[in-house]
Amino acid sequence: MSASRFSLFMLLAALATTLTACDAIGSIFKAGAYTGIIAVFIVVALLFFIVNKMRGPRP
Repeated sequence: MSASRFSLFMLLAALATTLTACDAIGSIFKAGAYTGIIAVFIVVALLFFIVNKMRGPRP
């Protein structure tokens, strides 16, 4: 595993252990529907970006 993938893995592991799902969802509902929609969009875009980076360049 390369150093960049390892650091990305460690970042995701730290986020997964510090943010619980119930707290995150409760915060989103308190903030409102539009904030929730934007948060979901950002998470999906971030996951798409990470998956594309892990797959590497296409020929």
